Amino acid sequence: MWALIDCDSFFCSCERVFRPDLDHKPVVVLSNNDGCVVALSREVKAMGVKLGIPYYQLLQQYPNSGITAFSSNYKLYGDMSARVMATLREEVPQLHQYSIDEAFLDLHGMENFDLKEWGEKLVAKVKKWTGIPVTMGIAPTKTLAKVAARFGKNYPGYNKCCIIATDEQREKALKLFKTKDVWGIGRRIARRLEIAGVTTAYEFTQKSRSWIKSRFHVPGERTWLELRGFDVIGVDEMDSRAKQTIVTSRSFPGMLTDFEDVKTHVANYASRCAFKLRKQNSVCEMVTVFLQSNFFREDLPQYSNSMSFVFTTPTNTTPEIVKAATEILRMVFKPGIHYKRAGVMVSEISSARAIQPDLFEYDAELSRKYRKISEALDEINRKLGVDTVILASQQYKERDEATGKSVNFSHAIKRALLSPDYSTSFDAFAIR
Repeated sequence: MWALIDCDSFFCSCERVFRPDLDHKPVVVLSNNDGCVVALSREVKAMGVKLGIPYYQLLQQYPNSGITAFSSNYKLYGDMSARVMATLREEVPQLHQYSIDEAFLDLHGMENFDLKEWGEKLVAKVKKWTGIPVTMGIAPTKTLAKVAARFGKNYPGYNKCCIIATDEQREKALKLFKTKDVWGIGRRIARRLEIAGVTTAYEFTQKSRSWIKSRFHVPGERTWLELRGFDVIGVDEMDSRAKQTIVTSRSFPGMLTDFEDVKTHVANYASRCAFKLRKQNSVCEMVTVFLQSNFFREDLPQYSNSMSFVFTTPTNTTPEIVKAATEILRMVFKPGIHYKRAGVMVSEISSARAIQPDLFEYDAELSRKYRKISEALDEINRKLGVDTVILASQQYKERDEATGKSVNFSHAIKRALLSPDYSTSFDAFAIR
């Protein structure tokens, strides 16, 4: 059996842990630069607010609604996630973290437990020890555990823990579950299924295996098997799904027209992508840069473009990826445009342990130097803080008036509604 732990409205819950006055009140968390709503509490959902709505539209459409908004505080969320996972690891043989707010618990060897009672106690323990409310779904497969967790979250009668243990329970649940909500079925596949008359997960399982495989290939077949109770998705495969591409993209604090200003942002995005590659011990073969104007400003010229660069030898070093990204930017940048957003994506990702160098263009000595530079950057920034040491192309022109130091990447992001780092900094509790 597998259990899925899903933190309820995780970003909002993290803020509420240190603001108990906001319990059962509407809360939203905003994207970088306070642009759009990326997380909302159950109370906000009940108002009809949709995920992704721009913050300024939220203020216009829901005046005097009592909604409290927070800027994204990923340092706080990462630490609270670690606390939740540490609490869970004490109770299970194996834990596989799937995202910042989700984890699969391997329950093999616990067949003699009353899993419903055990799950309810663990959910209560996590809430008591960390302050974060969580929901548990228990089932024979990971996909069915996701289904069970959704029921546990939406129906209070399950007491935050829903279990699908029998074929009767499985069929009953799948008849009430839309195909578009099934883990592994995206929007495009859901639309194709709807055209074919398949709208529920149960109807999906009633199609023949050959029908599913001929139309949706191996991934669709695995989802079909999982929904029928066969555990076929391995932990390694779950990890690999999250590593096909890495994207860093943000809206600028204001509109930018100068190439050097945009280049600084793109260089920082590329640096973040390179760091994430090294963190998961991967390399990429392709870098893509995309750029766009402010589409909400109809009074200004509109423009968007993207372009890619392919390395002859896959890499994860900061100098190489930043250099490629800035060169791409030179080709897509168009003067006279008020730019609002840019991003960098690395793709064609593979393991760093299996790099195949190009026979004619590979410079082993230069590659070794780039790796040493990247390793040094990671070590210094790990010990002394993010962006302690950066490349010259990542340096912002702005300076902090109080310190006289140049503003770094993380501080250049607009976060007017940022909460203190309650769980990682004593300064958050300093008396002012």
